[in-house]
Amino acid sequence: MERILVVGVTGAGKSTLARTLGARLDLPRHEMDALRYDGPGWAVSPRLAETVSALAAGPRWIVDSPGSPEVREPLWERADTVVWLDYPRRVVMPRVLRRSLRRSLTREVLFGGNRETWKDWLSREHPARWSWSQHGARRREIGLLVRDPRFAPLDTLRFGRPEDTATWLASL
Repeated sequence: MERILVVGVTGAGKSTLARTLGARLDLPRHEMDALRYDGPGWAVSPRLAETVSALAAGPRWIVDSPGSPEVREPLWERADTVVWLDYPRRVVMPRVLRRSLRRSLTREVLFGGNRETWKDWLSREHPARWSWSQHGARRREIGLLVRDPRFAPLDTLRFGRPEDTATWLASL
C-alpha cells in the first residue's frame, strides 16, 4: 500500500481514516477539498487538475475523496489500493449532521477560508443534504470505479461497518 484512495459518501469518515492511515503508514496525506477550494465562495482552484496530476505522479500518497470527474483519472490510474467506506445512511447521517453542526456553531474555518453557515443548511449542496441525496448514486459510482478495467489491478478493501474498518486498521 503505497498509493491509497479513501472513498465513500459524504460524512463516512474518509478524511479521518486517511489522516490515521497516513500517519500509521508514513504516507503523505492529501485532502481533496483542501486541494479543490482555494478562495472565498468555495472557489475551485484553477490549478486543481495540474496539482492532482503532479500529486498522482508521486511514489507514495494517500488521498481522500478522489471521486470528482475532473481529477479522478490520474489518481485512480496510479492507485494501488482503494479503501471504501461503504456505510449505510444510518451511520453516515449522524456523523455528517454532527460535523456540520459543530462547524456552523464554531464558525470553523475550512478550505480556502470558507465556513459552513446556518444559511448553508438551506442549500441543496449542504453536506447533510448532499450526503442524503447522493448516497445511492455515490455507492453505485464507486462500485463501477473499483471494477473499471482501466484502473486494474486495484486492491479494494470495502468496509460496510465502522467496526470492521477499526479492526482492519488495528491489524496494520
